[in-house]
Order: sequence, then structure tokens, then C-alpha cells
Amino acid sequence: MSILVIVESPSKAKTIQKYLGPNYEVIASKGHIRDLPKTLLGVDIEHDFKPHYVDIAGKSALIREIRAKAEQADKVLLAADPDREGEAISWHLAQAIHADLKEKNRVTFNEITKTGIEYGINHTRSIDMDLVNAQQARRIVDRIVGYKISPYLWKKIRKGLSAGRVQSSTAKLIIDREEEIRAFKSEEYWTLDAKFVADAKGKAFPAKLYGTKSSKLKVVSGEQANQIVSELQNATYLVKNVKNGKRNVSPQPPFVTSTLQQEANYKLGFETHRTMKTAQELYEGVTVPEYGLIGLITYMRTDSLRISDDARRDGNAFIEQHYGKEYLPEKPRTFKVRKGAQDAHEAIRPTVPAITPDQVKSSLSSDQYKLYKLIWERFIASLMANCVQKTCQMDIEAGDYIFKASGYTVTFDGYTVLYVEGKEEDDEENAVLPDVKEGMSLILKELNPNQHFTQPPARYTEASLVKAMEENGIGRPSTYAPTISTLLAREYIERKGKSFVPTSLGEVTNSWLEDQFPQIVNVSFTAQMEEDLDKIEEGKKDWLNILHVFYTGFNDELKAAEKTLTEERLKVPEIESDEVCPNCGRKMVIKSGRYGKFLACPDYPNCKTTMRLVEKTKGVCPLCGGNILVKKSNKGGRRFYGCSNYPTCNFISWNEPSAEVCPKCGKTLFYSKGKKSALICINKDCDYKEEKKAKAEK
Repeated sequence: MSILVIVESPSKAKTIQKYLGPNYEVIASKGHIRDLPKTLLGVDIEHDFKPHYVDIAGKSALIREIRAKAEQADKVLLAADPDREGEAISWHLAQAIHADLKEKNRVTFNEITKTGIEYGINHTRSIDMDLVNAQQARRIVDRIVGYKISPYLWKKIRKGLSAGRVQSSTAKLIIDREEEIRAFKSEEYWTLDAKFVADAKGKAFPAKLYGTKSSKLKVVSGEQANQIVSELQNATYLVKNVKNGKRNVSPQPPFVTSTLQQEANYKLGFETHRTMKTAQELYEGVTVPEYGLIGLITYMRTDSLRISDDARRDGNAFIEQHYGKEYLPEKPRTFKVRKGAQDAHEAIRPTVPAITPDQVKSSLSSDQYKLYKLIWERFIASLMANCVQKTCQMDIEAGDYIFKASGYTVTFDGYTVLYVEGKEEDDEENAVLPDVKEGMSLILKELNPNQHFTQPPARYTEASLVKAMEENGIGRPSTYAPTISTLLAREYIERKGKSFVPTSLGEVTNSWLEDQFPQIVNVSFTAQMEEDLDKIEEGKKDWLNILHVFYTGFNDELKAAEKTLTEERLKVPEIESDEVCPNCGRKMVIKSGRYGKFLACPDYPNCKTTMRLVEKTKGVCPLCGGNILVKKSNKGGRRFYGCSNYPTCNFISWNEPSAEVCPKCGKTLFYSKGKKSALICINKDCDYKEEKKAKAEK
């Protein structure tokens, strides 16, 4: 009996073929084979939103090949990815090969391993039309929004712009945050930071002024801070209210899509599309010694925290063997699932917990190894015992004033022996406090008044934006990465360091959309649509009814916009550069064209001078003293830094240059990569590093 198995990816096909016998042939559809037409709406709104699907350009030969192989096979199994998109691909394939939609020919693989493939082959089902209809509803809504609004944007602002249900509300998040930052008024405040010792030979520990015996004190000026310091000149410092305790710190759950994207961005500096591309490769399969071709992780588009009994058993066995039984919790740990999360798949985990990152390092690319290590460590740590800490808090009395100190020591490392979440520890909270008793006197070593200013909310980074999208219900795990990529490609937002900032174009577009199509940029509307799509998937709502309800309100906005539409275009403010036009002496402005940004004279058409846009940094080349320019790699568009005198000088670096120079050798200092900021000298003959200065400058 010959059985044809159709998957999406050629590399996935290769891995699956290895595990199936000679009676099976595995081929790849290379994603979707049919879609709505590119140049037409492709949706008959007046006839129940009937979609008009066409063969994707360039895939006619592949479709003919799939049909021919399907006709020759005794049985066909549709094995696209286990999600809405995969279900829709399987449905289109079934129609292309004229398969019976009621036949049990749908196969899903949560992991590309021998066990996972055998389980999928033995648990076939018919195509789930609820999943298909949820995908169709999303596709149709997004097509209608894009094709109906985009022409208005072309008339009012410029050609080539687009609007989207998810992308526009995500852009609004970034723009709203920027407006908060602009409106923020910084306030001055002071802290009084002290260091004490219990005796002359003891190690100093930090404490902060809390207030007086009667209330917490807010110090708002240098004069007030200095007055307090003078009052404390001859004070006696006595220990009061020592509180010792014990704290159990639990590990974080294994990854879901959003937390993987956040942690990979924070710890590895990966952008979301890079994370998902690498995770796809690990899921589809790599060649590993002793195992051959194997998928190293489970399916990576998931928001479930569930793990199988087999995976838990194998993980526990690994922990007991390599760390000892004391590193296992007394009873299995369960994690609370986020409201609205789907439970179709497991959490993201290694398919074989016994395969350690070090075992496969030589078989993986650098990105694959880093991401697999992150996923493997997070999963194993999630099964391990708590970290146990001995905590101490004390009040220190000085006349009428009270200082507070706190710290902890680790009595049992538990899961932290393997994995620590991506966050910076507060040095003061990490302080080890001496063993003191109430009534003891302490010796003051330092008392420093320090000026601070309240800070505006931080701009969104890749990690925090994904978190905000998840919390607000904007999009789903599979849409986070493409949404961010689209906003960057359309130049609605841009990167400033690791943060996202809206462009003038993005703000003008958002403002007009808010005025004319408030529903589309409304975060609550987008979140409600996601809930409706989930209910379609669960069979609790009719997809056509959801489309009718959506279009009723949307069509009203379209008609209103049509009435107010004028020929006058909205002006996008131009950003003035420091470059001077060599012909007329005016300062050139930054414009966007077909091939990206460039400099142009603002006196166009009288002066048609244009120049290449070069982004200079504050540093100078450590090799030749030339300017250091911001550049982008051909693969992935990653920022790097190179000398302006290239190719005469071939200096390049992934580290961002600063305005500071090394006090040892006089070369430009660079910001180190990683979560802790440090100014480092990359001169191979110099080892200068200064963390505190970098943190303040950042």
C-alpha cells in the first residue's frame, strides 16, 4: 500500500520521511498553494463573503505534481502544521486533489520525533472546518480592511501605505506610549544612601533613608537632603525591628510563543522573526549524532503551558540523574494558564529532554544552539525544586530618622543552579546582611545624598511590545513577528537602539485612521475580534455571522470617510538633517523612496540635489580615527557599525560606539552586548570595562 504524506516544509518532509517506512512518500507544499488574488479584493461581500481563491503564482507546476502523486497513491495524509493556518492549507490541498473532506486524512505532529510521528499517523481525523473557518474569517476581515482603507491612505497621504486590523492597533500602542513620554514632566527627588558595618572589621552593607519614626519621608531638594545629612552628623545608629524569614522562589513555566520571543530578545538580542525562524528549524529537524535527523523542540506556535506525562517523566529522570533527587519538588508543579489561551498543543519544550545543548552544539548553527539552550534550560528548570532563600529586613534608627536595609542569602539553589529568568538583580536586595540583634549599634561608613529625576514610561522594545500585544489581546502567537515586521517595512515605526519609536509617517497615518476609522485602531475591538475567532475555532460562533456583524460597523465608517474625503493631502513633517545642500546651502531633509531613506534638498523642484543618507555615531574609528557609521547586514537587516573609510579601513563591530573614550588607551568605548550595560574598550591590547558609567549613560 502506497501512502502519500503532504507537509508544508521540505526540511520537515525530509525529517518525517526518515521515520516512515518504504510505503510512505513525503512531499512538501511549501506553504499555502491557494490564496485570495493579490490585485483584487477576492471577496464577494454581497454573497455571504464568498472568497475567491486562486493558485498562488509560481506554484502551478507543484500543484500538478501533488495531484499526480495523489492519484497514484492508495491513501493521502494531509500533515500541515497543527494550527489554523495548517488546517487551512490542508483544506486547500484536499480540494486541489479532490479528496473527501469527511475522510480521516488529517495528521498533526506536535513533535517531529519517532514517537510524535507514530502517534500522529495512528490518530488521523477529518479536516476540522471550525479551524478552517476561523482562518478564513481572519483572512477575509484583514483583506477587507486592507483593500478598503488603503486607497484612502494613498489619496490622503502617499502611495504604498496600508492599514490592518492588527498592525494599526499595534502602531497605536507605540504612538500612545510616545505621547505619554512627550507629556511627561520630570520631578526631582533625592535619596540618602548609607553604608554601615556591624564592627570595624565587618563587611559594609547598604541601607536607604526611609523616613521618620512617624511617617515615610519624601526628599525633594538638595537643600532638604543636606539638612538631613547635617542632622545625622553625630547620630547614633541602632538596629531596630530585625525580621528574618524564609522565601521560596518558584521557577517560571516552560515557554509559550510570546514568552519565548520576549526572553530570546532580552537574553539573546534576537528579534521576533529571527526567534521564530530559528525555532521553526529546530522543530522541523536537524541531524544529531546518535539520533540522526530529529526535531529538537515541540511545535513553537502555542499559548498552552501543558506538558505531557512522558515529557515530565523524562525530564524528572534527567534531573535526578544529573542533579540529585533533592532537586525535584515534592509533588509535580502545575502552571496557571492565561485566560483565553488555547490548549491545542503543549508548551514549547525539548522533544527529548536527555539531549542536552552541549551534546548537539556541534550540529547546530550559532542561533539554533542559543535558542535550543534557552528552551531546554527553561523546561528542565520548570520541573525543578524551588530556590530557598533566607531573607532579612532591618530598621536602623538614627535619632528621629529610620533607615531600612534588606537582603537575602540562598540556602538551597534549586532550579537556579540551571536557569535564572532574564532580569537584572538589584545589588542592594542581593546584599548579605550581618547577623545582628535589636539594640546593637552600627558604624556609619558612608552617607551620600543622591539626586534623581522621575523617568517617563519606557519605550517599547521587541520584548515588551510582544508582552503588551499579548496582554491586550492583539493578534495571536503566530502574528506577533509578522506584525512588527510589517510596521517596520511600512516605515510606521523605526528602531532607536533596542526601542521602537513612531515615525512622522506613522503618527500622521494613525491620526487620520483614528479620526476616520476609530474601530480599526481600537485595541478593544481588535481583542474582541480575536476572541470571536477563537470561538469560531471552538465551534461556539458562526463565522459568517461574525463577518456580517463586523462589516456592518465597518461599512458605516467607510461611507462616512468617503463623504469627508478631499483631494488635499495630509503633510508628513520632514525631518531636517545636519547635512547642508552643496548647491543651495539649505539644510537637507530625510525622505523615503523605493529603496529606503535618502537626503533631498527641501527646495525641490528648484533644487533637485539628493544624497545618500548616512547615520553617524558619536564615536570615532579605533583603527584610523574616521567616522563610525551605522550599517545594516544583508541578511536580516541587523545593525552593525563600520568605518566611513571602508574599504581603506575594514573596522566593523556589532557593539554600539559611545561618546566616551578609554581612560587607559584613548580609544572609543563601546557598549557591551547583553542585559547588563557596560562600557568596554575593544582594543585587543586594553581590558578597560566600566559598568556603572554605562548604566547611567544608557
